[in-house]
Amino acid sequence: MEKDERKDPPRQDELEDRVVPEILPEESLEEETSPAEETPEVLEFELDEMPSMSSSVEPEAPPLQPETGKIDRPMQINLTAIWETLTAPFVALWSGLTSKTRSRRRLHTASSHALTGAPSSSGRKRLTPAEKRLRMIKLVRLGAILFFVSVIGGFIAFFAMYAWVAKDLPQPGQVIKREGFTSKILDRNGKLLYDLYAEERNDPINISQVPGTLKEATVAVEDKDFYKHGGFDPLTPFRIVYNYVFRGGRVVGGSTLTQQLVKNALLKTNERTPLRKFNEFILAIQIERKFTKDQILEFYFNETPYGGNSLGVGAASQIYFGKPVDQLNLVESAILAGLPQRPTAYSPFSGKTADDGTPLWKWRALGVLRRMREDNYISAEQYDQAVKDLDTVQFAAPKTTFAAPHFVFYVREQLEKEFGEGVVAKGGLTVTTSLDLDLQDKAEESVKTEIEKVKNLNISNGAALAMNPKTGEILAMVGSVDYNSEEVDGKFNVVVDGLRQPGSSIKPVTYLGMLRKGYTPATMLADVPTTFMRNDREDPYEPKNYDGKFRGPVSIRNALGSSLNVPAVKSMAMVGIKDWLGLAYDLGFPTLQPSDDNMRKFGLSATLGGAEVHLIDTVTSYSAFANGGTKIEPVAILKVTDKDGNVLREFKPTQGRRVMSQEEAFLIDDILSDNNARLLAFGANSLLNAGKGVAVKTGTTNDQKDNWTIGWTQDIIIGTWVGNNNATAMKSVASGITGASPIWRSILNTALQMGFKAPEWTPPPGVEQVEVDVVSGYPSHDGYPSRQEWMIKGTKPTGPDPIHTKLKVCRGENNKLATDAKIVAGDYDEKEFVVMKEDDPFSEDGKNRWQEGIDAWVNGQSDEKYKAPRDYCGDTADVSVKIDEPRNETKYDSEDIQFKVFADSGDGIEKIEIWVNGSLKETINNKSYEGSLKLSAGRYQIQAKAKSRGGKEASTGTIRIGTGGQDWQEPAPQPSPQPSPSPAAPTPSPSIVPSILPSVSPSPGP
Repeated sequence: MEKDERKDPPRQDELEDRVVPEILPEESLEEETSPAEETPEVLEFELDEMPSMSSSVEPEAPPLQPETGKIDRPMQINLTAIWETLTAPFVALWSGLTSKTRSRRRLHTASSHALTGAPSSSGRKRLTPAEKRLRMIKLVRLGAILFFVSVIGGFIAFFAMYAWVAKDLPQPGQVIKREGFTSKILDRNGKLLYDLYAEERNDPINISQVPGTLKEATVAVEDKDFYKHGGFDPLTPFRIVYNYVFRGGRVVGGSTLTQQLVKNALLKTNERTPLRKFNEFILAIQIERKFTKDQILEFYFNETPYGGNSLGVGAASQIYFGKPVDQLNLVESAILAGLPQRPTAYSPFSGKTADDGTPLWKWRALGVLRRMREDNYISAEQYDQAVKDLDTVQFAAPKTTFAAPHFVFYVREQLEKEFGEGVVAKGGLTVTTSLDLDLQDKAEESVKTEIEKVKNLNISNGAALAMNPKTGEILAMVGSVDYNSEEVDGKFNVVVDGLRQPGSSIKPVTYLGMLRKGYTPATMLADVPTTFMRNDREDPYEPKNYDGKFRGPVSIRNALGSSLNVPAVKSMAMVGIKDWLGLAYDLGFPTLQPSDDNMRKFGLSATLGGAEVHLIDTVTSYSAFANGGTKIEPVAILKVTDKDGNVLREFKPTQGRRVMSQEEAFLIDDILSDNNARLLAFGANSLLNAGKGVAVKTGTTNDQKDNWTIGWTQDIIIGTWVGNNNATAMKSVASGITGASPIWRSILNTALQMGFKAPEWTPPPGVEQVEVDVVSGYPSHDGYPSRQEWMIKGTKPTGPDPIHTKLKVCRGENNKLATDAKIVAGDYDEKEFVVMKEDDPFSEDGKNRWQEGIDAWVNGQSDEKYKAPRDYCGDTADVSVKIDEPRNETKYDSEDIQFKVFADSGDGIEKIEIWVNGSLKETINNKSYEGSLKLSAGRYQIQAKAKSRGGKEASTGTIRIGTGGQDWQEPAPQPSPQPSPSPAAPTPSPSIVPSILPSVSPSPGP
């Protein structure tokens, strides 16, 4: 090292002479000038000694070692360099302020005397404008002095802190020799999954081997001022303090390339605290003083993780491109230079993509090239050509031999975010994960075996995930059929990163929404061809079932168990798209947020899997069904210890978050574990029939691109997927027989053999069993076939059954309804019918397309019970009217009397009249009236009259009541009512068929 020949800072009087030599006389300058401050001496000391304040002479630097090309000597530090670097801005500020202040003071004094000559005659000195300005300048100067003193005090504290921590810092010379401790990733039982040090590849290189494009790319993207600074950005300490004090302890990044070297090669922690940043800062300065810029670059290139198992750019060049580093071109250099920021994510072998589908390595490389262009390392023509070449870059074929590679890299990425790449690579960590290697091996075998069987169906890839629903612990993760297969893009982790359409496997979310609306598993829906209107830009939507068949009236239980599509779409409409998205998002599907964009993007078909989700999100969300309504986030890491056995992180089970009630979870579990509910679509002996304690749901997209199976017990939940990474269609995958279901069943069988349990689901206190009609879902009646059904208490339908009912028909004409007159005469028969009525909540033109679909289906049926008559036999012009309330010969304490009056006629009712004590009280232009009439305390005679549109009339008999507590029997003190025409005998009217919706449920809405 050469002797420090830098000159002392200029004397203060020299600076002032440059400003005002012509204005003030020499004697004035001599009076005002202060002696120059002494420059601090150069202080040098060994790193393992406390610094002393005596000066020392730096020995001559030893030459580079020929075998390593690196320096081997004890470290000395020049505090003068640090002092000058930190204080230079403040010295300049101080010099400028003092020189200008003194000059102005002299000028203002001279001008003042010249203009005024003497003080004012009043005896009190009047300040001239010049003197006022001078006073202001003094205040500014005082502030500057205080600021300068504060800064000096800060630097004194800085050097005191340095003296305290320097003795414990590692030697900067350690960057020239590789030191580290192997980090190991284990399964939950201590079996080795990955030894980072053993698997790691390190091919040290000399800086002379590194092409200029790689140097320039690295400097451009990581530290554009690398060749200008002394190891750190002078503003960084202030940003650290500001963020730590004012932003809740958050420590910002912005590390220089030298600081990154310190982090990767010397420091054994990635904690983001001011103290660690200070240590990094000190070591960076020491390294900058000890080594040349090229040496620092060489250390950086050799000690930085570049993703996968590559440490250093030499190994990365061979692993990613199969060539030595000196043969890298511009595009390859840009790719490698972009990796250190997030090596696991940006690795070309990670398979990760940006939101727009661009591979992350390419997205990052584009950023590197853009920085190189901005810093003029490359021309516009070179930039344009490099961008084009990114599309044709060739990577070497990777090979991975360790266990559970997708899971290992999933864990490693989490570790690197928390502890840093350097610590993970060689910090001696022992990481115990949640994975069960035995189950993992079986899962990998199951995926490979099934994919081999269905290759002829154009299925090339599969994935699986197993999790403990009670704790969230990931037990097995298979991201692809073969991690090393380039043909299927095996590095891509479908479980974590694959956005795929879930098909019908998303339907449990829809029916959970139906339960929340008050419907029950017994609620009837019409599975018939139905047209659903969407918007003006899209054609009407006409969903079909997987097998093309329609089943007519079905319960929600059978609709979900057999995965019928039309009832699911109707349910989606009844739940409402916005509510459905909100429910899905709350369960744990981040891609289904109820945003304006998603509201525009998704329609009713979302319930059939039209949206895109991740397999890991689906399994995590459905774990709430298995866990009594509580969702637990996925867990991959159980414990992390350092090389000395200190616990750095340990998993502790949490209570999770309740996303549904126990009752709702139980009903979904009970439906999806009911083999009878699957019979319509899957038959009695499908692979899905794994026992009463195993709930399972399949899903296949309409375009045959994705096939799913998600199934769970109280102990384990397993999700499987098959398809193609390039989204090409499969051929005739039979859900429940081929594809994802055999993989799921194979993994489940292994889990059960390993000791996982599948007990039957325990009903919570909030549900009850109800004997229901097998067709309508209403409480059983009239001896019709019935069954037991679970319902949430308070949701049992009430009132007469409007669906599976008996209608009064004419004798001899069973296809026509009996008139009121025939019913009064007893001239009718009762016959069983199934009356299906539904309202279309999406209709905007008045058409009830749901009912149109039902009517068309009914017309095609041979069973007469679906064809309820609508026409009447005999004379349909007869008029009937009756009073249900108030009741005859009744005393009422209140004066507000409730009325219920009904009329009917084959040609329609024109009006109903209510007469009280012979006077017209109310006229209703409808066929019924329900309301309250005010009748003051007294005794009343009430009569109702009805008139049909054909002109015929009828009236009721007289109803006698007392109001306000008076008895109806005593003679009323009012004139006798006027005689009225003799009323016709009251006759009951035909039953009015209500909607299929249960009375406890709100009206379905969009």
